[in-house]
Amino acid sequence: MGSMKLVHFPVVKKTRNFILRSKLNWAIFQISRKIAAHARPRENQNPVVFFNASTRLTGLSQNAAFSMISSWALQLAGVPVFHFACRAGMSHCVLGTTRGNLTDPPPCKKCQADTRRFSKAAPTYWFDSQQDPDLLEQLEGLRVSDLKRFTHQEKPLGALVLPSLRWVLRRHNLMDDPLTIYLFREFIISANSVMVGFQNFLEETCPAAVVLYNGLLYPEAAVRFIAQQQGIRVITHEVGFLPYSAFFTSGLAPAYPIEIPPGFELSQAKNQIFDSYLEKRFHGDFTMAGIRFWQEMKELDQTLLEQIQDYDQIVAVFTNVIFDTSQTAANTVFSDMFDWLDQVLRTTQRFPNTLFIVRAHPDEMRQGKESRESVEEWVKNYQIDQMENVLFIGPDEPLSSYELIRKSKFVMVYNSSIGLEASLLGVPVLCGGRARYTQYPMVFFPDSRHKFLEKAEDMIKADLIEVPPQFLRNARRFLYYQLFKVSIPFGKFINGYQNSGYVNLKRFPWRELYPEGSATIQTIMNGILHEKEFVMKDRFEI
Repeated sequence: MGSMKLVHFPVVKKTRNFILRSKLNWAIFQISRKIAAHARPRENQNPVVFFNASTRLTGLSQNAAFSMISSWALQLAGVPVFHFACRAGMSHCVLGTTRGNLTDPPPCKKCQADTRRFSKAAPTYWFDSQQDPDLLEQLEGLRVSDLKRFTHQEKPLGALVLPSLRWVLRRHNLMDDPLTIYLFREFIISANSVMVGFQNFLEETCPAAVVLYNGLLYPEAAVRFIAQQQGIRVITHEVGFLPYSAFFTSGLAPAYPIEIPPGFELSQAKNQIFDSYLEKRFHGDFTMAGIRFWQEMKELDQTLLEQIQDYDQIVAVFTNVIFDTSQTAANTVFSDMFDWLDQVLRTTQRFPNTLFIVRAHPDEMRQGKESRESVEEWVKNYQIDQMENVLFIGPDEPLSSYELIRKSKFVMVYNSSIGLEASLLGVPVLCGGRARYTQYPMVFFPDSRHKFLEKAEDMIKADLIEVPPQFLRNARRFLYYQLFKVSIPFGKFINGYQNSGYVNLKRFPWRELYPEGSATIQTIMNGILHEKEFVMKDRFEI
């Protein structure tokens, strides 16, 4: 009797992934072939350009899928489509920069192979590395402070690549060391290469619009800058707030500019749908960009409840991930989140009878995305664990933020979405940074440092904090609109792996990519071609 050969789990998992990937590639090939065969470009129709160098390296991410499917739909509608793509045109790209060794080159061959698969239905313009000796000479000897302000031929290259550098290094306050300077220089050189490549492309075509992922990470930001200089309309997209949904805008997607019609109100049917969603969310049952942050959510334990009873009141303080691209728009009153936290700390010292509970964002220590400038480090530096009236809750602790909010007199946030949720729970919110929801009054958002500190003290001292009635109304209208109006559903076309940002293509007839058969496609088409708002009609409006 022969011996049984054991197959280790990693081998099985690798084989399974290979099979799934092969099926995905075949499905994309089949649909691309159909699209190319049935596309009938209209005469006198300017093309639409797609570019998404920062959505993935290998595999199909959600944003890469949104771009691919939208480009297919445009082609079927008779719109010429071009893909602008990188052929080792960047020495270091955003996703291809390895944290363990920042000088390692990106995996260009694998990335290009997937780009060819995903853009097969339409022509692709490849840009290569563009050398600029004058630029290299100007960068010699510059430190980090110089590089932040660096411009070249009226292009603000330093400011343009800064959000990407912070994201890659997982910190906001950059160190002035050789590795940081090296990467800063390479990002600037690469951004200039993207710009030159796109300028060369524009000499050959005149697009009606450019569709980009995010618009803030430097490859896409470089294209956005050139396109806007040329007066070309730019559309950016991000993952929406419902599973497998996208947010498209003619503004900057990470800032989530949303224009709610003045007369928009929630009907009884809308309120029921919305309340059902909130009930799940307040139990941690939601995902963002394919990631479920809370596998479990625990109520406040008895020890914490007893500790709370020793104080007159509690104030919950919710932080953000310092390197996230949302922070670029947030830093209007304070220079950054830690500057805000320093001021919050001053307030805690003045009110020893108030318990301040500082809650770190769960994404701060997500595997592979760990922050190198963390709130936990800030807590240790200031020895906050030694302060009697300040309690720190780490990013990996599954304590229910919603239970914490309900126990709080009020909540302090920088620009975290938990501020919007606290407002929905009827709890006063004091906001330190500009958030996507501060465009409508639903939280207290003082416009200066002094006013913020003054408002914090007033709220701590007050017997009762008066919240304007429109705060709750605006919070409900805003989140409903964000969830069910501007989150464009792609679930008909894609599904994914649990707790992963990568997706598969569902089986669907290619003809469903015509706008007549899909409200999603119709919304995308109207937004890109006819400059309408990227807003879905919900079932109560049809």
